[in-house]
Amino acid sequence: MYNIAIAQSGGPTSAINASLAGVFAEGATNEFIDEIYGSENGIEGILNDRLINLRNIIIDEHDKQLLMITPSTILGSCRFKLKSYTEDESSYIKILETFEKHNIKAFFYIGGNDSMDTVMKLDAYFKSKSIDIKVVGVPKTIDNDLPETDHTPGFGSAAKYVATSLQEIIRDSRVYSVQSVTIVEIMGRDAGWLTASSCVLRANGEPAPHLIYLPEGQFSPEKYLTDLKEMLARYKAVLVAVSEGIRFPGAVYDDTKDAFGHTQNAGIGKILENYTKEHLGCKVRSIELNVMQRCSSHIASLTDIEEAERIGRAAVNAAVNQSKSGVMMTFKRISNNPYRVEIVDTEIEKVANKEKKFPEKWITAEGNNVSIDALNYFLPLIQGEPVIEYRNGIPVHFRLDQ
Repeated sequence: MYNIAIAQSGGPTSAINASLAGVFAEGATNEFIDEIYGSENGIEGILNDRLINLRNIIIDEHDKQLLMITPSTILGSCRFKLKSYTEDESSYIKILETFEKHNIKAFFYIGGNDSMDTVMKLDAYFKSKSIDIKVVGVPKTIDNDLPETDHTPGFGSAAKYVATSLQEIIRDSRVYSVQSVTIVEIMGRDAGWLTASSCVLRANGEPAPHLIYLPEGQFSPEKYLTDLKEMLARYKAVLVAVSEGIRFPGAVYDDTKDAFGHTQNAGIGKILENYTKEHLGCKVRSIELNVMQRCSSHIASLTDIEEAERIGRAAVNAAVNQSKSGVMMTFKRISNNPYRVEIVDTEIEKVANKEKKFPEKWITAEGNNVSIDALNYFLPLIQGEPVIEYRNGIPVHFRLDQ
């Protein structure tokens, strides 16, 4: 018998706790696993020996089901970058001390690109020392930009929230007789997956968003104005979906970087609002969805939640039953209709510090929209609605501090 540990890292999502529930559920029924620890604030909790025995927290099936539909990370998160062990071994020694103290033989890290860097470095260190501790990555990100996997847990729910919000925005903007332009800024620092996913509204016959701009395309302010004029000639109210990663020539941005070298790119919506007002003179407003799109569990995708739980279970099976380490679990799509995926694993070196861009072949020739292939890819990921528990008219969340 030995113990396992789970940690969550990076930006929160509506499905990251479902993956935690999956790892816990599979571990709780495995004959080789005794205690299941949760690490507070990602790898920082391992470094500082801040572990929670999850068997004392997740008591029954109701707790597990509530955890699955609770947004964000109940264990907390971090953006801590491990140095290479050849450069500085001190953090690795602390991590190993925590693992040995609690007899932890498998570690599951739920996160995105940067978290997989931690998985890769820990696995390399343990192997270099011939230490038998398995390290497995469980994918997570609303940006959908992890390579090797068809999609990432958290993305489908975020896409569903974005599309629903845009549909409500276009309903609102159409009530007046005057022409208007509404610009919605959507997350996606360098990859436009989430912005592009707003195209799913067309499955219900909705022409909005009328224009979609992604970082993978070539953005020109002059072409943007031409596109807007064409749309305003056809529609009274025009809705524009724009990725936060779009860069406007001459604009000043805050280029402050986090531990992994990432900048915060928000602001393109307001820039385009002012630019549009200056050149077109019609009614214009911009809306930044901001963090709401990350943890919108009240309109989550059931497909997303269930797949997140499944991939967490698969991670335990890979580490404990197949003795795998230094891998990330991935989705491999078999078909769109009927929608089918299988869960496999891939070497962590193929994922860590790498990014999957939105396919340029799915961007229209005009550079202001996406193709039917994109719609067919996105649509299965937003299907289904989880059953939400309410109390006093408000969704109930699983909380460690209650």
